[in-house]
Amino acid sequence: MTREFNHLEWPFFDDAHRDLARTLDQWCQDQNLSALDDADVYAACRDLVRRMGQDGWLRYCVPSGDGGELGGRHPQLDSRSLCLIRETLGRYHALADFAFAMQGLGSGAISLGGSDALKKRYLPSVAAGKRIAAFALSEPEAGSDVAALSCAAREEGGDYVLNGHKTWISNGGLADFYCVFVRTDADAGSRGISAFVVDADTPGLEIQEKIDVMSPHPLALLRFDQCRVPASNMLGELNQGFKLAMRTLDVFRCSVAAAALGFARRALDEGLGHARRRKMFGQTLADFQLTQAAFGDIAAEIDQSALLTYRAAWVRDVAGRSSTSETAMAKMISTESAQWVIDRVLQMFGGQGVVTNTPIERLYRDIRALRIYEGATEVQKLIIARELLKG
Repeated sequence: MTREFNHLEWPFFDDAHRDLARTLDQWCQDQNLSALDDADVYAACRDLVRRMGQDGWLRYCVPSGDGGELGGRHPQLDSRSLCLIRETLGRYHALADFAFAMQGLGSGAISLGGSDALKKRYLPSVAAGKRIAAFALSEPEAGSDVAALSCAAREEGGDYVLNGHKTWISNGGLADFYCVFVRTDADAGSRGISAFVVDADTPGLEIQEKIDVMSPHPLALLRFDQCRVPASNMLGELNQGFKLAMRTLDVFRCSVAAAALGFARRALDEGLGHARRRKMFGQTLADFQLTQAAFGDIAAEIDQSALLTYRAAWVRDVAGRSSTSETAMAKMISTESAQWVIDRVLQMFGGQGVVTNTPIERLYRDIRALRIYEGATEVQKLIIARELLKG
C-alpha cells in the first residue's frame, strides 16, 4: 500500500499524534494485519485485543486517571488519537478497527460515568487487553429511537434485577462485561433510563442468538432473565443513563468517521495499484482520462472527509466545547463518501471487483454498516438541523 501522511501536517495535530500515526502504521505492517485470518471472527478478535493490549494501543481507549492507575495513555480520552488509530487500523483490516473501537466504546460509559471503584475494577484490564468490553444499548424495537427501549430493571433488596432483550450487540458472546442501558422508570421516556455494568457470567444473562452479518464480526442478541446486579454497578446517576449513552456516543461517533476514512484510503490504494497495472487497448487503465477524473473526485472526497473528521476531533480536544454538530457532519459525510469511493474503485476492477475475499470486495461489505451504526445517516441530518435550530 502507498502510505501518504500529508494530512498529518495539518494544524489539528501535534507531534505526538504524528508519531502515533506513523508508529501504528509500522506496527500494522509488522503484524501483517492485511493478511489477518478472520475465518473465526471470535478467535481473531480475542487475538487482536490481546496483541493490541500487549503492545500498548488499547491504552488510548481509556483515561489514565490522576495517578495513572486506570492504565490509559492520556488523562482524558483524546479524540484525535482515537481517530488516527481507527483510520490506520481501518486501512489494514476492518476487524482490527472493530476490535480496537469496541474496547473504547464498550468501556466508554465506565470512563465517563463510572464510580472510582468501577473504573479501577474494569479499565486497567481493558487497557491491557485482558478483558473485552461491550456496549449494550439497542433493542429489537429500539434502535435509532433509544428512548423507546423496554429492557427494564427494578430495585430489589439493594440490587437491580434486569429483564428483557438487547440486540445488535457488538462483542456479544465474546465480551467479559457489558455496559447495559435499561429502563428504571416506566413512564419517564428518555429520563427513565439507567446504566449498569453486567459481567458476562452473571446468572440470568444469556446469549440467545449469534447474528451473522455481511461484514463478519461478533454480534449477538442478549437475553436478561431475572439478572441480578448490585446497585454499586450503576453507571452515573439513577435515570440519567440516556445522557450517559449520548455522551459516550458523542465521543466515539467521530472515530466511526475516521474508520470510514481508513476504508476509503485503502480503496484508493487498491484502485491506484490496479489502474497502473491493468492493460487495456494498448495502454494502462490509468492512462484514460475517465480514470484520472475518477481519481480526482476520489481524492477530493477523501480530503473532505478527513478535514471534517479531524475538525470535529480538534473541537472536542482543543476547543473544549461540544462537538455534536461537527461530529454528526463528519460521521455523515465520511461514511457516505467512503461508500461512494469504494463503489467507484470496485467499478474500475470490473469482474475482479466482485470476487469474494479480495480487498476491494471486503471493503464493499465492510463500509455498509458504518452508514447505520452509532446513528444512521438520516439521524445525523436531524442532529445537525437540531443544533442549527437551537441557535
